[in-house]
Amino acid sequence: MPKTTVSMPDTITIEVDAQTADAYNSALEEERNRIRTLLRVRARELALEKRPTLSEIMDQIGRKAQARGLTPEILESLLQEK
Repeated sequence: MPKTTVSMPDTITIEVDAQTADAYNSALEEERNRIRTLLRVRARELALEKRPTLSEIMDQIGRKAQARGLTPEILESLLQEK
């Protein structure tokens, strides 16, 4: 049977505005625990989220432009305008 390892939580520091810091610091411990849990989950989601590469974004823009009628000739004409 494989061993399950439990890792201790790491601590990170994030900057927030004064109003957010005041609200967090004045909240009850139970509420701060909820906030920390939500931030943990959301940070993990953001870190694991697949983001498109620049090349993928440019390809998508090109496909949309073609679907909307942009042709190489029209593009060249637009690029020549000053």
